Amino acid sequence: MSTEAVAKRLVAMCRHGQFEEAQHELYARHAVSIEPEAAANGPLGNVQGLEAILEKGRRFQAGVAQVHAVEVSEPLVAGHWFCLTLSMDVTMKERGRMTLSEVCVYHVQDDKIVSEQFFYDMG
Repeated sequence: MSTEAVAKRLVAMCRHGQFEEAQHELYARHAVSIEPEAAANGPLGNVQGLEAILEKGRRFQAGVAQVHAVEVSEPLVAGHWFCLTLSMDVTMKERGRMTLSEVCVYHVQDDKIVSEQFFYDMG
């Protein structure tokens, strides 16, 4: 599967709320997940390995009371890299309703995502 095919598959699955399924299907077992520096040591911080990435996603979902909308841009592909924007309108259990917006950058090797890195404003 080409980087473009991986990117399009990830976008399609995320648009249907299939985040964990996408990780199982598209991520390498040794993949890494990187947050902005200010969040790197928090509960959803930097992790390595598919199981740790899945657990990170479960911790995020545990804090969500309701998802109102998810928007995922078309991917931009360059070589073995792609990026997209993700925006979620959610009600968080501890913080109320908010919009979360981020730029997501992915690296693909051997047809699998080996790294994801997120860029967003804290606060």
